Amino acid sequence: MSNRKADHIRINLAEDVSSSRTNGLEEYQFTHCALPEIDFQHIQTAQECFGRELALPILISSMTGGTDEAARINSDLAEVAQACGLAMGVGSQRVGLRDAKTQDSFRVRKIAPSILLFANIGAVQLNYGYQVDDCRRVVEMIEADALYLHLNPLQEALQPEGDTNFSGLLKKIEAVCRALAVPVFVKEVGWGISGQVAAQLARAGVSGIDVAGAGGTSWSEVEKHRMTDPIRAKVAGAFRGWGISTAASLVQVKESAPDLFLIASGGLRSGMDIAKCIALGALAGGLAGPFLKAIVQSQQTAMKLVEELSLELRVCMFAAGAQDIQSLQNTPLMKIDKGML
Repeated sequence: MSNRKADHIRINLAEDVSSSRTNGLEEYQFTHCALPEIDFQHIQTAQECFGRELALPILISSMTGGTDEAARINSDLAEVAQACGLAMGVGSQRVGLRDAKTQDSFRVRKIAPSILLFANIGAVQLNYGYQVDDCRRVVEMIEADALYLHLNPLQEALQPEGDTNFSGLLKKIEAVCRALAVPVFVKEVGWGISGQVAAQLARAGVSGIDVAGAGGTSWSEVEKHRMTDPIRAKVAGAFRGWGISTAASLVQVKESAPDLFLIASGGLRSGMDIAKCIALGALAGGLAGPFLKAIVQSQQTAMKLVEELSLELRVCMFAAGAQDIQSLQNTPLMKIDKGML
């Protein structure tokens, strides 16, 4: 498992593993406000989420853990999150449950005592011997504020070692939601969540959804680069354009499960992308690939990325006439081909 995690880092840095789809956000635009009646210096990007203060509505999305390199990446990212007031998720902690020596690679709370922090484990593991107590353990392992149960059926189907029994998972997700004291979010890993699935998850008691739509990293492409079997590699390549775009997933989930907290990730690359996602109903926008590529260069590079995202977000809010995040959530977007939403 540690070898697989190391492969994932290497491939994401060395290969083009982007989806052939866009994130769908290019279909939306803000109406320019020529008279915003706002002092730009007073634009507010802070908000409170689950008892934590976010200075910016940005999540460093779940990526890695379980190896020495992953430990360094998580540690450096946590320092950036703490300094900039961002949220952060860690990669799947299943390896930490299996091998206690790897747990420190996920532990970033001492580095980042104030951040909103998400623990993470695959929902499908509930069909492979893992229990509610294991979900509680991964939360306690890193002193997390919330838990991600991630869904990745396509990735598991493509992996030669994949766990593909997804039957009966909804009831087990419901049991986790009832038992844990922290909010439980369900997230995809890059192919989006439909309105129908969101409604099922809402009935099961999840607190929120991270749509993780298509448009960013394609994990079918990542798995393709791990394969030695040419047939399996060809099959994996066929799914480069699979999934629900981030924008479409956000719209569907918001319509079908309006009371859930939403996080948008999947191909976000700019402050304007984040602003559009918030206007479509998200609390925050998550980025993984851009932060990974930045942090392996230096913390300073990652900080510059945050600075750029922040400035573009604030300028976008100003030009759209939104003084704070709540106002931005209530700012209408125009769908370019269908008129005003």
